[in-house]
Amino acid sequence: MLFLDINDTDFDTRFAAILTRGEETSLQVTEVVRGIIKDIRSSGDDALLEYTNRFDRLGLADAAGLEITSAEIEAAVAAVPADDLAALQLAVERVARFHEKQKQQTWLSTEESDILLGQKVTPLNRVGIYVPGGKASYPSSVIMNAVPAKVAGVREIIMVCPTPGNEINPAVLAAAKLAGVDRIFRVGGAQAVAALAYGTASVPKVDKITGPGNIYVATAKQLVFGQVGIDMIAGPSEILVINDGSGNPAHIAADLLSQAEHDELASSILITTNRGFGEKVVAEVERQLAQLSRESIARASWDKFGAVIVAGSVEDAAVFSNRIAPEHLELAVADPFGLLPLIENAGAIFMGHWTPEAAGDYLAGPNHTLPTGGTARFFSPLSVDDFVKKSSIISFSEQGLKRLGNRIVQIAGLEGLEAHARSVRLRLENHG
Repeated sequence: MLFLDINDTDFDTRFAAILTRGEETSLQVTEVVRGIIKDIRSSGDDALLEYTNRFDRLGLADAAGLEITSAEIEAAVAAVPADDLAALQLAVERVARFHEKQKQQTWLSTEESDILLGQKVTPLNRVGIYVPGGKASYPSSVIMNAVPAKVAGVREIIMVCPTPGNEINPAVLAAAKLAGVDRIFRVGGAQAVAALAYGTASVPKVDKITGPGNIYVATAKQLVFGQVGIDMIAGPSEILVINDGSGNPAHIAADLLSQAEHDELASSILITTNRGFGEKVVAEVERQLAQLSRESIARASWDKFGAVIVAGSVEDAAVFSNRIAPEHLELAVADPFGLLPLIENAGAIFMGHWTPEAAGDYLAGPNHTLPTGGTARFFSPLSVDDFVKKSSIISFSEQGLKRLGNRIVQIAGLEGLEAHARSVRLRLENHG
């Protein structure tokens, strides 16, 4: 863990390791994933079954066993305590309510009497959502990917989730049912991404793949992009907390550890204007680490990619935050709304001392699938927009083309595109 002053002369050098963590995909990983994609494309279900049996230790006899049956889903739902189901249902409802506000409708403009312009909004036909099933299982990931797709009007939602040793958290299947997932396959890794991208006899080809995964999943999404759409390339999780010396150090420590427990490459950073407060947070992190069931993972993350930074002002902290463009940004200050206008780059912004990042992970409403690794400079959270496509509508009347046609011909001439110009000129010359 680094304890730095933002004005230290060697700050950039010492901080570089955190910024570049998980940045490079080894050539070996890329080649392995290329091979898996090639096998799925050429051998379909046979290859998918072989990889699934090998990597997840399943022993399925045929490809029919790759799909989780409706009976299995119902049994899983029955196994989830009623109070837990109620919590998942609340999350589905709140996430749906938030994403409903993002919906856009097809529109037409009649501002010009002789030309009609507009935009047609069409839901994607079929999407695939990837839900991790390795180190942890995430019913919240199901909700955050499936619900906006459902709100957008996607016709079919296909979910893939690895089930190592044929085990899956019943809450994951329950969340899928509550969120409106249509079919679920017990496959994961690069092979699942390839199956969704190219289709097999069992797994239908989709238009877009969303959801986080390990380095093999992320690499596979990158390699199949163009064949299908993807949401983003997700990297290790991260949180940055801006603090002005106010609040409870134990709360801040818990928030930092909420990301550190994800995996060893996660990064948790506090930037505070009060060195003493920062020292108290460090002490609290050490105390709370010992209480975590995932202590080894959280400790590895904190030791290698954790940092406490002392800044001269919250304005300086905001400048630093914009440079980092964090996935999760907490404004743990006395006046978060006063600081908000200075924030330009962040996946999600958590305001004040009573808004822990975990609230956004589960049921606040906004999506928890967020840009990582500085990509919040140009990416946005997963939203309804990710599950629709937009087509421009253009309709010229004869009078409209007569009014603007010569200018179209003129610009086509600037580009030396004679056929473009002729397609307009002929209409202007021959009005019938």
